[in-house]
Amino acid sequence: MKPDAPHIWKFFRAGGFDQVKLESGADLANLGQLDQKLWVALACPTSGLECDARTLALMDTDKDGRIRAPELIAACQWICGLLKNPDDLLKASPVLSLASINDAIPEGKQLLASVKQILLHLGKKDASAITLEDALGIEKIFVQTCFNGDGIVPADAAADEATKSVIADVIACLGAETDRSTKPGVNEAKVQQFFAAAQAFSDWWKQAEGSADILPLGADTPAAAAAVKAVRAKVDDYFVRCRIAAFDARAAAALNREEKDYLAFAAKDLTLTTLELAALPLARVVAGQALPLEAGVNPAWAAALATLQSAAVQPLVGARTVLSEGEWAALLARLAPYEGWLAGKQGAAVEKLGLPRVRELLAGTVREKILALVAEDKQLEPEFKAMVAVERMVRYHRDLYKVCSNFVSFQDFYGRKDKAIFQAGTLYLDQRGCELCLTVEDAGKHAAMAALAGTYLAYCDCARKGSGEKMQIVVAVTGGDADNLMVGRNGIFYDRKGRDWDATITKLVDNPISIRQAFWSPYKKCVRMVEEQIAKRASAQVETTNTKLQAAVGTGQPPAPLPPPPASGPKKVDPGVLAAVGLVLSTLLVALGGIFAAFTKLPLWQMPLAIAALLFTVSIPSMIIAWLKLRKRNLGPILDANGWALNALAKINVPFGASLTKLATLPPGAQRNLFDPFAEKQRPWGLYVTVVAILSLAGAWYMGSLDKFLPGSVKSITILGANAPAYQPPCPPTSAPPAATTKP
Repeated sequence: MKPDAPHIWKFFRAGGFDQVKLESGADLANLGQLDQKLWVALACPTSGLECDARTLALMDTDKDGRIRAPELIAACQWICGLLKNPDDLLKASPVLSLASINDAIPEGKQLLASVKQILLHLGKKDASAITLEDALGIEKIFVQTCFNGDGIVPADAAADEATKSVIADVIACLGAETDRSTKPGVNEAKVQQFFAAAQAFSDWWKQAEGSADILPLGADTPAAAAAVKAVRAKVDDYFVRCRIAAFDARAAAALNREEKDYLAFAAKDLTLTTLELAALPLARVVAGQALPLEAGVNPAWAAALATLQSAAVQPLVGARTVLSEGEWAALLARLAPYEGWLAGKQGAAVEKLGLPRVRELLAGTVREKILALVAEDKQLEPEFKAMVAVERMVRYHRDLYKVCSNFVSFQDFYGRKDKAIFQAGTLYLDQRGCELCLTVEDAGKHAAMAALAGTYLAYCDCARKGSGEKMQIVVAVTGGDADNLMVGRNGIFYDRKGRDWDATITKLVDNPISIRQAFWSPYKKCVRMVEEQIAKRASAQVETTNTKLQAAVGTGQPPAPLPPPPASGPKKVDPGVLAAVGLVLSTLLVALGGIFAAFTKLPLWQMPLAIAALLFTVSIPSMIIAWLKLRKRNLGPILDANGWALNALAKINVPFGASLTKLATLPPGAQRNLFDPFAEKQRPWGLYVTVVAILSLAGAWYMGSLDKFLPGSVKSITILGANAPAYQPPCPPTSAPPAATTKP
């Protein structure tokens, strides 16, 4: 029932959106009032989460493998109504106090009685609380009893051997239902199905009993029909071949198989079960000839024909050593009613018991006895349901608040005090620890959706060699760089239980990790490209040399000398190519000269700024792309690919992402010795920089760029005079115009 006044909610902002703050039992009890548009998730799977699987299964009332918002609301309303103070749920305790159960309502009163009964069975009559271990003791109680309220009775539930035997017959014919005690048993539906099949089987036999048409040989009819069925196809084949031979004598040789067919298997060690022998006709094919039953028959079929003769031909046709086609047709006609009756068999499930046993069961009262046992068992169903409700209540008391904090809102994930239920553990790889790890079932299928998250993802195969366990995880790398992340790299994954797994990267989804990585990315790519080209050319040269050496070793001749350098002299060069190359080189030189000239004319304090501006000019496009992608980086596609229905744009911005991936740092107060005895020789970069700086300053002084900062005695125009590039000769004095003359 909804309260008169609407519930007042509190929200906090994290991940770029508002999330409800669950901080009281009243918040959980009133979840039904919260607009589902404000929920972070609307559904989640019941597997692959770091939460008790049994608890999730109890919440999943429709058993579809997913928990939806209405199911979570129902779970909260149920448990809150059974507690005197719903705030107890926030403690997430596995111990439920008996005093906290609301016995003012009928369901709570019955639940309290069930708790006391469980504790009584466990020898804890005076206990004031029940634990999850106590609630799980329900199974032990039901293992010790045959009646447990599930409507299934095992054979042990019967008091007499006759009834036990019938229950065993039902199980043998129709299979068993598993009782809560884990024993095989039967329920009402199985019993009714069994006796219905028995009655149908008995009625079916009544159709044949006393009918000379259906059972021409009485009890021996099934044997005669089986003998005919065993050879029917081959006998029909024989008479058809005889008809063809009568139609055209030229076909007789082919119908009896040619000599080469016999030669194909004559060289083998033959037995009567040889397939080639069994494939031959029953007897030699002659036009109009009857089928011999004794002499001249195919050895592979001799035994079957002998059975046909004794079981069917002799009692139905008469004593025969050969069987004509007409007699064969008459034999089939005599058995046709039996075959039609057999095709309409009823109650085949109980046939293995035999007709006498089936009619014995139908004549007795054993059906009523078994159904009475089932009814007696069902009377305990309310008691059992109340006991199961105890387990449900204890589990909800421990786990429900945690589920809500990772479903209605992501308090655990964004609060960083505890891992979210979808976080499977921590992966340690390449001097970093990644905490956003999820289990996946199919990495390829998951990556198709998760790639839209804008996050750098690494899929790993994890294994524990000691136990043979295996699983797949996806890891979000949100710190550091990706230079040393590649398929095949190994790391260690620690699950939430603290167990370690060998982890190997199998797939990478490339996305920006940080702005810093994006800044250096163009230069790293350039260096990598140069290295690859150098390696490629060196590899080609080595391959060419090895080929020549191998050829020399094979022929015994010294390797051919390398081709001489091209002789000097006039060569035909395409004028267009030469002009293009000249144009490119001249343009490049002019551009570099202009840049250098402009650079040297800058004041000294502006030169570092110019270098920085050049670096940023190259890196800015990469940084802009990274910034745009990092703004869109979110958790939604990663969880949706795992079966969630995320209802918000849960962002993973740069600061929050940095908290999900911890980089290696020295502990506080650690002492560090920077001397490495095995370090490679370092080039005197300091000297190089100093020389370059001196040359740059000298060039700037020579060009006169420093004259404005220097005293007059050391300026370049003072020392170099007219030879200084900045020297400007003084302008000559302007002569006075000639005096005007007066014309006479």
